[in-house]
Amino acid sequence: MPNHSDSVIRNNICLKLTEARVRTLLLVSSLSEDDLHRQHDALMSPILWDLGHIMHFEELWLKRNVSGPIEFSEMPGMYNPFEHPRATRAALPLPTLANVITTAAEIRSDVLETLQHAEFRIDHPLLADAFVYNMVLQHEYQHNETILQTLQLKLGSPYAPPRISAQPRAGKASFDRMIRINNGEYPIGTDDRSHAYDNEKPRHTIRSAAFEIDAAPVTNSAYEKFIADNGYGRKELWSEAGIAWLTDSGAASPKYWQRGDEGWNARTMDYSGPLAPTDPVCHVCYYEADAFARWAGKRLPTEYEWEIAASWNPETNRAQRFPWGDAEPNRLLANIDQLGFSTAPTGAFEQNVSPLGCYGMIGDVWEWTSSNFNGYPGFVAFPYPEYSETFFGSEYKVLRGGSWATRAGAIRNTFRNWDYPIRRQIFSGFRCARDV
Repeated sequence: MPNHSDSVIRNNICLKLTEARVRTLLLVSSLSEDDLHRQHDALMSPILWDLGHIMHFEELWLKRNVSGPIEFSEMPGMYNPFEHPRATRAALPLPTLANVITTAAEIRSDVLETLQHAEFRIDHPLLADAFVYNMVLQHEYQHNETILQTLQLKLGSPYAPPRISAQPRAGKASFDRMIRINNGEYPIGTDDRSHAYDNEKPRHTIRSAAFEIDAAPVTNSAYEKFIADNGYGRKELWSEAGIAWLTDSGAASPKYWQRGDEGWNARTMDYSGPLAPTDPVCHVCYYEADAFARWAGKRLPTEYEWEIAASWNPETNRAQRFPWGDAEPNRLLANIDQLGFSTAPTGAFEQNVSPLGCYGMIGDVWEWTSSNFNGYPGFVAFPYPEYSETFFGSEYKVLRGGSWATRAGAIRNTFRNWDYPIRRQIFSGFRCARDV
């Protein structure tokens, strides 16, 4: 007898897979074949490589691995990121966009056929709660953001995005304050089996000392004051590694800022103009965030402090999935899901406030934390170690919260992003904390 619940899940997955592909192709719809093949920066892949990787990751996990033992963690060949590091991918014999679309359609047809027979059994590690389908969806969502990082770096004429929604350009309240969070025991992470990655698990309890955290991310206006106070020239504000990065990079402002005759200008995709003073500062690396925090007499929060501030509800005595509650994110709740193509003023999304009073902890900019990327106590790699475990250690810093370029289906309070502390092409900002 057919399982009605499985049928509902299949239909929902089919709709999400279709929507994800429509969005991916929308983002690249205005690009020439040259733009798609070109390596716009050594840090990023040619966009056609990203597109091919999305398709073959889907083929591997939703056609091959889902029906039997896990054969590979990444598809061998041209689209394997471990076989072909980013800086080498421009030399690969990448196909045309038309060929990629044709191959993707063939893969999708096979995937949907497999989906019609899928049984979401609790004893099947990949199919329980439809995990493997949600994993592949989130993979495509995350590559959408990677493609947008590349398009922000685009050589030649700036990328003209298909703006579908306009960002609100006025905030409704001031968040120029800090929030005190008392010492105590708090839950961190999740045991969710349907969407969460292995590095978000298991849910565990930590004891936190009391601290204060900024009610909102650091704004362009505040960061401009740091620059005006010779923040980039005062070595006492910078760590030893930060000084080495300064020397090597020659940076004197966030990426994409330029000093004009009447002050600082910034560029986002094809728009360039005066700084929006109350927007969160974007495209700063960990070392810049760390130096600003010292200048302000503060520090960067740990990722545990960040998660407590985003999720803990003292009235219900539990952690919420999102700052505003458990409702799924959308473009009305937070500045996410790409189609506004810019940050928004602090306070513009009135519901995007955590129970403890912190604004904008999801959306606008990824927020640097002081934490290295490591596994939680009891961590178990699943479904493959190359997703998280390979990257554990002191080389990477954790970022939290998502950005305007993050798809709604790829973010939650427990989501952990990570990158090298020198990275600035990501849509990254920060908020500060301090001991009390």
